[in-house]
Amino acid sequence: MSVKAREMQAAAPVAKGAARCPDAPTTQEIIAKDRAKAPDWVRSQRYEFLGDDDISTERYVSAAFAQREYQTLWKKTWQIACREEHIPEVGDYYVYDIGRYSFLITRVAEDEVRAYYNACLHRGTKLRASGTQGTATEFRCSFHGWSWNVDGSNKRIMCPWDFPHVDAKQASLPQARVERLGGFVFINMDCDAPSLADYLGPEGKAHMDAWKLQDRYVHLHVVKRMAANWKLVVAAFAEGYHVISTHPQVAVSCADANMEYDVYGDHFDRFISAMGVLSPHLEGQYTEQGILDLFTLGDSSALEGVKRVVPPGGTARQIMADMYREMIGKAHDRDMICVSDSELLDCFSYTLFPSAFLFPGVSFPMVYRFRPDKDDHRKSLFEVWFLRPVPESGARPLTAEPILLRDDQSFAEAEGMDPGFAQILDQDTANLALQQEGIDATACQGLTLGNYQEIRIRNFERSVDRYVGTRD
Repeated sequence: MSVKAREMQAAAPVAKGAARCPDAPTTQEIIAKDRAKAPDWVRSQRYEFLGDDDISTERYVSAAFAQREYQTLWKKTWQIACREEHIPEVGDYYVYDIGRYSFLITRVAEDEVRAYYNACLHRGTKLRASGTQGTATEFRCSFHGWSWNVDGSNKRIMCPWDFPHVDAKQASLPQARVERLGGFVFINMDCDAPSLADYLGPEGKAHMDAWKLQDRYVHLHVVKRMAANWKLVVAAFAEGYHVISTHPQVAVSCADANMEYDVYGDHFDRFISAMGVLSPHLEGQYTEQGILDLFTLGDSSALEGVKRVVPPGGTARQIMADMYREMIGKAHDRDMICVSDSELLDCFSYTLFPSAFLFPGVSFPMVYRFRPDKDDHRKSLFEVWFLRPVPESGARPLTAEPILLRDDQSFAEAEGMDPGFAQILDQDTANLALQQEGIDATACQGLTLGNYQEIRIRNFERSVDRYVGTRD
């Protein structure tokens, strides 16, 4: 197609939200050509136009809006508190904080997990410090010695003669709701909230089940504070529109402008980024061999010194999928023969509203968790959990302890972090402080979003408004 013809096509009126990257294959067209075919849930598509109004900037700068979030959104949504392997044995606990709220996530039986409000019923002292985990036979207050059994029942009131008005049998630790799915422990402070399955919707539950994330373990856990409101951090990872400008080194093997975006409900959506495919922005600038060579640092020898060559009529994507199948199978002692090329190679990102993204693909096995900084609504905590497959032997490796980075540290300084991925995270997060400062300074009252490539952001902010409400 000529430049003039392309300009005419771009100028032709289309229904709102119907426009797609011109002259580029869709993600589903790319996946359909794979040798190892993708399952139906990979091939599903669900987009809808959700409007094109600007998103008010108040939500990113207003302390009052942040307080409404704590009272509405955070108290009524399902949140990932930890992984089950964080508390494998009865008596194990993990402290999860969201803002001023704190919970003791505790295994009370082999197949039962509870979440206690982390506060003594005497004078409110935390029973366990934030950021801690361990094993307990009781939860004892360090201040005055009141204590509770692992099942939450009261064990001891110090000097009970002075508390005739307190019935120990009624003084159990208050609980939040708990559900488990895919190896994750979810909590919800709202007793009347829908079940987790209803919250995610049928597609969300089906996709979670299909990925079998309970068969993964946390290999690396990195935490860093961001100089931006938590919703801006969420939005930074929700689209591929930024790839060509922010991650130019990735664009050679990433179909960014023709990524697929699917909205399955208020609390669950995704994108699929096909890998091993040239960005439409770079059309005609690289051969298939050139794509492969750049992916493998120039010599196509990422596996045992074997030179990888794209055969005539072949694709870099197929060679990369074959390489991943062999490398990942050997590295994790698992048979990957039944795993599709797309699951092995592509970047899948799912939103679990409000605070988590799942990247469950075998080559991008991660969880991002986002939480507001309780002391500054213009800052937030960003966590990355790297999930690896449990070996087929069933022997589950130890769960990684969190690595806390200083605000000024690079992700590359986290021991065990892949340098290339650390560069991507540094590039992503370098934009955030500038964006927060720009929103503070802007004369505009809203942020403008694309209809397709930024649909996950619009869906996210629409859900925020459902819980918090719009500006008074």
